[in-house]
Amino acid sequence: MSANLKISAALVAVFVVGLAVFGVVRSQGGDDGPAAAEAAVVREDSHRLSTAEDGRVTLVEFLDFECESCLAAYPFVEELRRVYDGRVTFVARYFPMPGHRNAENAAVAVEAAAEQGRFEDMYDRMYETQSEWGESQDSQAAVFRGLAEELGLDMAAFDAAVDDPDTLERVLRDREDGIALGVEGTPTFFLNGEKLTVDTTDEFIEQLDAALAG
Repeated sequence: MSANLKISAALVAVFVVGLAVFGVVRSQGGDDGPAAAEAAVVREDSHRLSTAEDGRVTLVEFLDFECESCLAAYPFVEELRRVYDGRVTFVARYFPMPGHRNAENAAVAVEAAAEQGRFEDMYDRMYETQSEWGESQDSQAAVFRGLAEELGLDMAAFDAAVDDPDTLERVLRDREDGIALGVEGTPTFFLNGEKLTVDTTDEFIEQLDAALAG
């Protein structure tokens, strides 16, 4: 593990549990057909949480805000962002899973917030509150609207964005790219365009360090 990255044992344990949950899915081969050829790991409108000026190393996460493994990965990714600030570009892309009743609604709410320049704020709030709304079989759209109000967003603009079919279409374009790239579960990470297949946080960090050294 990089000497500069100090992660608590508890955090590592939580993230490793997440790796165990999604690792097998992530190690499946991607689709090599025409759809995969046209898909992009990162697009111009992809949401960048942090940007490295040199643009040499980019880590992309396909995520689902209702996914417990994504929640487990969240503090680890935040710590990576802190340690690799200015050296690695971190990109978040939507991949709402069909088995999660509110994953799509959550992504739409985050995208609606993004239209007001508040993507990261809503991204954080979704993970911070997941235990309150996750796994519900009822729509949690009202909860997500409440989060937007707490952030002080322009609610008329937020409501309009949530109701706009283009907002959902934007979310689904991310998912379509992910499917074409072989994403079958969340979270799935790509490092400089290649799907990461790791079993431990140490391996994850080694891959990042190798990309930076390359």
